[in-house]
Amino acid sequence: MANTDSIIKIEHLTKSFGDKKVLDDINLEIRRGEFITFLGPSGCGKTTLLRLLAGFLRADEGRIVMEGSDISELPPHKRLFNTVFQRYALFPHLDVYDNVAFGLKLRKTPSDEIDKRVRKVLKMVSMTDYEDRDVNSLSGGQQQRVAIARAIINQPKVLLLDEPLAALDLKMRKDMQMELKEMHKTLGITFIYVTHDQEEALTLSDTIVVMNEGKIQQTGSPADIYNEPINSFVADFIGESNILNGTMVKDCEVSFIGHTFECVDKGFGENVPVDVVVRPEDIYIISQTENAKFTGVVKSCTFKGVHYEMFIDTDKGFEMMIQDYNQFEVGSTVGMFIKPSDIHVMKKERTCNTFAGVMTSPTSVRFLGAEFECRECGLKEGDEVSARVDFDKIDLLDNKEDGTITGEVNFILYKGDHYHLTVVTDDGDKVFVDTNDIWDKCDLVGINIAPEHIRISKRV
Repeated sequence: MANTDSIIKIEHLTKSFGDKKVLDDINLEIRRGEFITFLGPSGCGKTTLLRLLAGFLRADEGRIVMEGSDISELPPHKRLFNTVFQRYALFPHLDVYDNVAFGLKLRKTPSDEIDKRVRKVLKMVSMTDYEDRDVNSLSGGQQQRVAIARAIINQPKVLLLDEPLAALDLKMRKDMQMELKEMHKTLGITFIYVTHDQEEALTLSDTIVVMNEGKIQQTGSPADIYNEPINSFVADFIGESNILNGTMVKDCEVSFIGHTFECVDKGFGENVPVDVVVRPEDIYIISQTENAKFTGVVKSCTFKGVHYEMFIDTDKGFEMMIQDYNQFEVGSTVGMFIKPSDIHVMKKERTCNTFAGVMTSPTSVRFLGAEFECRECGLKEGDEVSARVDFDKIDLLDNKEDGTITGEVNFILYKGDHYHLTVVTDDGDKVFVDTNDIWDKCDLVGINIAPEHIRISKRV
């Protein structure tokens, strides 16, 4: 069981490479003895954060405090950390024994002490009797065990693991997950783990730190992260989800997919736009449609080994993903219901696009680095304004040259009857778009906004 006292505090850590801010004001406390995982997509900043902890990089701002002492300026060899890399970084000219013993020999540890500790850690990683083997003759899983043994033999207070299982095949990865979990329990030291694999993070961790675009989105236990995602990114990234637009009618009552449901959420207010998350396994299918809360037609049914995964078109025109142990025939009409405790309501991060701009004439405004025509709003040239545009009032074009500005599709979220896109412009600004058109991530697009869809108000 992890101790509750803190071993590491990360305070206002920021790091940029050129013009790109990779970490943006990271604040985090890590408890002694816990298994904590930095989880997120490629480019989210998780590996950069690990490298800052290890001392391989220096932060632009902020500091790292370990047991009350600022270690931000300490070189890697003076930090009480060891790192296990994705590529193992074993010495090919040394056998297993000498690879594991390397750090102790550098410290001029007595040979009998080295022998005792090498044999102890090799037993711990199930590599007894491999001492004389050439590391190049070992399998990937065996090499990873040697790398872990080499890292823990120096008895670090913290073990950093940078996607250590990524190069292994699926079965070996599953086996090593269980061994890592057991090692952590046996050693009792703090493990800080980096992965983009959600299932791996849920399996291994005491605490998960979900990251995206250089920021921490949510920190919590695996159960909290899965069952109570803080926003649509976390809900979409961790496991499968139905993420839908809804309206909080009042406490414990929410409307979505054209129906009103009982829920357990409170404190949102009345008739407030919200996002609703329902996990596919939490929608129950019944054959007697008259006893159902809502109905639908089975569009597809695929066996996934443990359950069937179905896509169902509901009676109000929404598509839902459902996972069930029973098979339902494609084309059949089924009834469904959702328990109140299985409906998770989240505050919307935004309800429309809001851009800071300046009037360039009574009927034109500059924002997003370009000039747009707008309706007469009683303001004059030079006035600083906010320009608001609804998500569904932005036009995306295949030919980016036809757009007033251009951008790249960065994130796609399916909301049951439409797609909600995040488009990053060439200047790095974000534009949010609701569309029924199908786009792929990294598509280059043109962006147009009609004058009647831009709402102008003076900034104060």
